[in-house]
Amino acid sequence: MAEPLRVIIAEDNYLVREGTRRLLEDSGEVDVVAAVGNATELLDAVERMRPHAVLTDIRMPPGHHMEGIEAARAIRARYPEVGVVVLSQHSDELYAYELLKDGTAGLAYLLKERVSDLDALVRTLREVVGGGSVIDAKVVEALLGRRARQAESSVATLSPRELEVLAKMAEGCTNPAIGRALFMSESTVEKHVTAILSKLGLSEEKEIDRRVAAVLTYLKQTESIG
Repeated sequence: MAEPLRVIIAEDNYLVREGTRRLLEDSGEVDVVAAVGNATELLDAVERMRPHAVLTDIRMPPGHHMEGIEAARAIRARYPEVGVVVLSQHSDELYAYELLKDGTAGLAYLLKERVSDLDALVRTLREVVGGGSVIDAKVVEALLGRRARQAESSVATLSPRELEVLAKMAEGCTNPAIGRALFMSESTVEKHVTAILSKLGLSEEKEIDRRVAAVLTYLKQTESIG
């Protein structure tokens, strides 16, 4: 039989916390070494006990916002050998994006309703301990919806020629340099730049701020949908 997983649970609701503890320990495959109620206690427990894995809620004191996600990212950065499973009541793609935006290794995002499937939960814990990643199917659907919306974003409204101009802007090219690179007159470049800034909703900003904002928009959205 495999070595029992040493797990820390973080959940501010006492009944849920203790119920999850009992559920996991009854499996015979998990040793819950600590059960805490907030992110500060979680980070302290991980530092002291160095578990195999952490099972944490997203929203915990003091703010009940994304404390669990912030703790998960901190744990993975400081202790890459510790896997983290984040539980949420919501299939919100923004939460999943925040958790996974810097990498998916050793991380899982599950809906709380999955906790009742003990075998699947233990498999997920073992998966993240091994450096793998698990994302709830409903969350995957939400992330795919996000990708589709990004494809319809403001950058996607630009013409192929405008995208070429914007790409050159992202390389730091001035209008004359863009004209030379793309074989067009400077006045034509200026028309394209004006159209780009208008389509990106940046036509009312100061010139330098507009170009910087346009480039940032381009880089962010092409990274997200690329």
